[in-house]
Amino acid sequence: MEGPMKFPAFLFRYHLDTAGDYELNWRMSSAKTFHTHTVPLTAEQAEHLRKVLKEQGYEFETKPYMLYAARKLKLNIAVYEKGPKAVIQGRGIEDFITFVLEPEILGEAKFGYEEVHSPELFSPHFGVDESGKGDFFGPLVIAGAYVDATLARAFREAGVQDSKAIGSDKRIRDLAEAIRKSGAPQSVVTIAPPRYNELYRKIGNLNRLLAWGHARIIENLCDLRPDCPRALSDKFADARVLHRALMEKGRKIVLEQRTKAESDFAVAAASILAREKFINWLEEAEKSTGLKLPRGASAAVKAAGRALVEKYGPDALERHAKTHFKTAAEILAPS
Repeated sequence: MEGPMKFPAFLFRYHLDTAGDYELNWRMSSAKTFHTHTVPLTAEQAEHLRKVLKEQGYEFETKPYMLYAARKLKLNIAVYEKGPKAVIQGRGIEDFITFVLEPEILGEAKFGYEEVHSPELFSPHFGVDESGKGDFFGPLVIAGAYVDATLARAFREAGVQDSKAIGSDKRIRDLAEAIRKSGAPQSVVTIAPPRYNELYRKIGNLNRLLAWGHARIIENLCDLRPDCPRALSDKFADARVLHRALMEKGRKIVLEQRTKAESDFAVAAASILAREKFINWLEEAEKSTGLKLPRGASAAVKAAGRALVEKYGPDALERHAKTHFKTAAEILAPS
């Protein structure tokens, strides 16, 4: 006769007291539906996840910028090369995280307990991020947002996450609207191509240009929340470059830079606000030119650039693209 069933330890996510019992009951009965969950992985974890998904009968497909994408019923798992990181979407997401991802891949239980494991996500701070840096067409947009515990929880409930993990422009716009409705202090700076090209020729370095934009955002946010103690951004350069670019008010707060900062609610909100402004600018440019202006810097981008030059002349690149990209020289080169 078999012995009593043994439940794995990760199921018992509560402290052995009344508050813990309440926390477990809330977790099990919560009606909250998560649409998307993003989690950073090591290379080894990404490969282990691939093995587990194969064993569980997931169907795999190849997609750009991904190590792999897998699907089973209405649950989708995309593992991106950059990071790497896993983006889980669809029906059954909470069960997958609770019973597969955390116990078998991550080896720790964090889902729903961010305030315990990562209290810094909920402390008052600014988050800064940008969009358009790697896109030939369109502006460079830098945005920032402020969070405290209340706003961070609201963003978590709304599904705010790194914009690069969101494949739908509609979803970006919906989340940007939710961020605005939250009342969170925020600031967005759009550097359209003519101004971007002028600044790049003057500054001569993208990291210095980014630092200038981040510093401008931090200064704007300091006007809105002068009591904010720190600011966080993704690590894009030597921190000294950004420190030197900070203005009078920005120099008074603690500046933090780290990789994968988009996992922070404030930085994620900033990434969404920046991406919304970028896609809106590009959409308007497509209407005014009558041409499709693809994102990125692919062969399709070159073809669109040649069509733009043929229709409006070489100066059109100055108005619609980042001309220091080698793509510009390739477009203008004699065929």
